Amino acid sequence: MKIDDLETPVVLIDEQRMENNLRAMQDICTNAGVELWPHVKTHKMVNVLRRQLELGATGMTCAKIGEAEALLPAGVKKVFVAHSIVDPRKAKRLKALSAQLDELILAVTSAGQFDLLEKLLSQVALKVSVLMAVDTGLNREGVRSLEDAVALHRKIANSKWMTFRGIYTHEGHSYGAPDPEAAQTMADRVYARLVEMAKAVGGEVPLWPGCSVTAPFMAGKPGVVAVRPGAYVFNDLSLCESTGIRNYEDAAVTVLVTVVDKPTADLALIDAGTKVFSSDKSRSGISGREITLRSIVMEKGNEEHGYLRGEELDQVSIGQRLRFVPAHICTVINLTSTVQVVRGDEVVAQWDVEARGCSV
Repeated sequence: MKIDDLETPVVLIDEQRMENNLRAMQDICTNAGVELWPHVKTHKMVNVLRRQLELGATGMTCAKIGEAEALLPAGVKKVFVAHSIVDPRKAKRLKALSAQLDELILAVTSAGQFDLLEKLLSQVALKVSVLMAVDTGLNREGVRSLEDAVALHRKIANSKWMTFRGIYTHEGHSYGAPDPEAAQTMADRVYARLVEMAKAVGGEVPLWPGCSVTAPFMAGKPGVVAVRPGAYVFNDLSLCESTGIRNYEDAAVTVLVTVVDKPTADLALIDAGTKVFSSDKSRSGISGREITLRSIVMEKGNEEHGYLRGEELDQVSIGQRLRFVPAHICTVINLTSTVQVVRGDEVVAQWDVEARGCSV
């Protein structure tokens, strides 16, 4: 089948670009002697996780238990659930998940969350490793002060059900870096804060920093034993444009759409809106950029329509098909049930998004 045979809108994965992205990150980690635990919330697919493991990934990071359950067929044996688990109703699922793994790691994000997680684990007599969260600038989960870090570390050390594995952070604020140099500076700041926290709780503590922006800078730093990037597998406007960490040639996912109307000379409408691209926008305020006619952007969307603007719009006609790099890849994948894998103009496979909608 050819790409031209596909109905739109449809999400396309460029097989070779994805492979290049996977290999590049794995090579960085392998050469630095650092474990790669990719965050699967980006791709949510068995086939992609299986390839990450084949190339050398140690385990996987996920946000929700349901993602781990859905992706077990990939053969993963080590899982880090990087979220604040407190609901006692999840205890039996955690016990069952742990039984299928060599290692289950959970997150401890605050003293209050620790207390509820301890009760949850005691219900099913489940012993797990834990990583302690440190806030390094995102202002989300994690301890904010050295005193809180010491107190929380002490609670973990005295726990019957938890074994301290290290400290982690999600430095998502690094997506605000305007260029690679600024991103490296932010990575250095995050690292310095992690080291400060590590010294406070005992010195040589394993560090597990997070995202695709900083992972290449973090790998190889003393004390960093693992990185957990997610979006690197496909990349998006946040990485290829906002931060400049990647190039457009690294964008492995595009959304194929059709121009369905052109009400005025400076406006075209496409058959994909927020139900395909999501409501997330890049730092410049757009939902997507055409991969070839780069002045053409999706500036806004309704549920079923996208609004296109751009200097090259005079080259676009009703019925024409275009391909857009989305602003935020993770939400785009979570909105589709299947993706088409392409090699050049050929469609070589259709993959299910097995963990789509796994928000529990």
